[in-house]
Amino acid sequence: MKLRSLALLPLVFVLLSITAHAQTGIYLNPVAVRVSNSQADSQEFAFLGPGKTSQMFYGIQFGGYYDFKHTSPIGLGLEMRDSHTYGNSAMLNSFLAGVRLTAKPLARPFKFYVEPTIGLGTTRTPSSPRRKSNFQFGVYGGVDYPVQKHIDWRIAEVGFSSLRTINSTDFGYAATATSSKLVSISTGLVFRF
Repeated sequence: MKLRSLALLPLVFVLLSITAHAQTGIYLNPVAVRVSNSQADSQEFAFLGPGKTSQMFYGIQFGGYYDFKHTSPIGLGLEMRDSHTYGNSAMLNSFLAGVRLTAKPLARPFKFYVEPTIGLGTTRTPSSPRRKSNFQFGVYGGVDYPVQKHIDWRIAEVGFSSLRTINSTDFGYAATATSSKLVSISTGLVFRF
């Protein structure tokens, strides 16, 4: 977890040093994630809790982007994000990077974006300090609205991703290992430079 947070520092410094045409942004926003499995894990080390097929996780999400290509009204860039969420005494961290495609309709201040992402998801069960990291992929999209020259309000961001979370099979129990589906929603402020 600490290494992933440190990995974001160079991106933040690069984003802060580039100021041409407000092409960069950083954010620190609240996030809610619904994690669901098709089959319940009924053993002691179930990530969602014994017998549960879904659980809400809450926490923070921070990251930054750099839009390097601008062709009105389309933009292209890169983004890195890290989220730290907790639910039912379990932990879920997602460190993701992706390509960012933005669209700003003519004569409107709204900026829409979509980004496919890949990275690592790290999970910990409620009953063990052991953590497990696995490949995570997903798609995020949302809409930002400028409220000041360098501040956008992220009206809403919705994400859909998939991750194999830690479960009882990782502790030697006979359980079904499935990929979890993650649906996230976030809102907050974006600071542009």
